[in-house]
Amino acid sequence: MTRTTSLVKLRAPIGGQEIELQQVDLESGGMSLLRTRIRERSRFTVFDIDPITAEAWGKALLEWSDTQPKS
Repeated sequence: MTRTTSLVKLRAPIGGQEIELQQVDLESGGMSLLRTRIRERSRFTVFDIDPITAEAWGKALLEWSDTQPKS
C-alpha cells in the first residue's frame, strides 16, 4: 500500500488556493516522491515530482523570493 504523509498545508492570500505538500512512499520501495496538491474551489491539480526536480524548483522559488520586498 502506498503511504502518504502530509508535510505542510498553505493557503495563498490572493486567490485562496489551498496548497498541500505530501511525501509519497510507494509500496514497492525506491525513492519517495513529493506530491503537490492545489485546490482551487472544486478543481484539483495534483502532481508528483522526484527529489532532483523538487530541489531545482525549491531553489528557483527561493531565488525569486529573495528579490521581492517583504511586507
